[in-house]
Amino acid sequence: MRAPAAISCRGSAQNYHEVDMSITEIIRQLLHMPCLFRLFTGLYCLGCGGTRAVKSLLAGRLLESFRYHPLVPYMAAAAVFLAAAYFWTGKTKRPERYHGCVEAVLYIGIGIVLVNWIVKNVCLAVFGLDLLAESL
Repeated sequence: MRAPAAISCRGSAQNYHEVDMSITEIIRQLLHMPCLFRLFTGLYCLGCGGTRAVKSLLAGRLLESFRYHPLVPYMAAAAVFLAAAYFWTGKTKRPERYHGCVEAVLYIGIGIVLVNWIVKNVCLAVFGLDLLAESL
C-alpha cells in the first residue's frame, strides 16, 4: 500500500489572499449598491439617506445627519431617553409608564419617517430639488 501524498501548502497563501480580496470586494459592492426603489421609480425610498445620516452622526455632524435622514439623530436621542426612562421607572416601580414611553417613541419615529419621505419626494418630483444631494 502506498503512503498518501504530502499535502502541499505552496500557493495557498496567495489563493487565500485572492479569496479574501474577492469577499472584501463583494461586501464593498453590496454596501455601495444603489437603492432599487430609487433606481426603478426615481423617488426616494423610506430609508434613503440613512447610511449617510449614520456616517454624519458618527462624525459629529448633527445637522447634516438630520438633513440626510432625521430618524437617525432622533433614534440616538430616543435611545438615551429610553435608557433613562427604563432606569427611572425601575426605581419608581411603575413599569407601565416605560411601556407608554416606548410606544410614544415608536409612533413619533414612524411619523418622522413618513413626513421625511413625503417632503423629500415632493421636493424632488414637484420642485426638482434633490435634498439628498451632497451640496445644496
